[in-house]
Amino acid sequence: MRRWIAVIVAASAFAALSGVAAYQRMQRASDGRAQWQEVAWPFPRDGWPAGRAFRCTSETCGEGNELYVRAKLGFCNCDTGVADDDEVDRVADLDLISPRFVPQAAGQVVRVAELPGRARAYELTMPDGLRHAAIGFALSRRCDLMVAVAQGGSDAGALQRAGREFLERHEMHQWMMAALDGH
Repeated sequence: MRRWIAVIVAASAFAALSGVAAYQRMQRASDGRAQWQEVAWPFPRDGWPAGRAFRCTSETCGEGNELYVRAKLGFCNCDTGVADDDEVDRVADLDLISPRFVPQAAGQVVRVAELPGRARAYELTMPDGLRHAAIGFALSRRCDLMVAVAQGGSDAGALQRAGREFLERHEMHQWMMAALDGH
């Protein structure tokens, strides 16, 4: 009899914990924040370490949009940081997504997760001929860069807002600072 009571208590506790976890997950998914899921870094190796890649899984960030982020240590002008749009064009990893990208307007000075830099909107022509909007971020700290590209079917303004919001989250901010410190 005691064994049955123990089994029932254990099963009830497990069910209650599962229910709480599911409720919390639903709360996070419905809190209005963009939902980004980490995916494997999709690009071949080059002279820089692989970064982190994310795909949007909710309408709030444009479902199917992608964001790629990585550090480039020792690759920035130590005195001026990211000085101009030409530098964003060179460093923002757009060429990894498509070699055919065209700036849509002059870039703008930004500060993302305490890092100063520039952001610029682009139009990418994908290998299949489809056109995607993209935002390139080039952010500096001392002599190091943190680059990010958000790309997908959303308009450039929506991509910039969603990408910036995600980069400014506490977890991403911590990761970016650790990556810039070489960890």
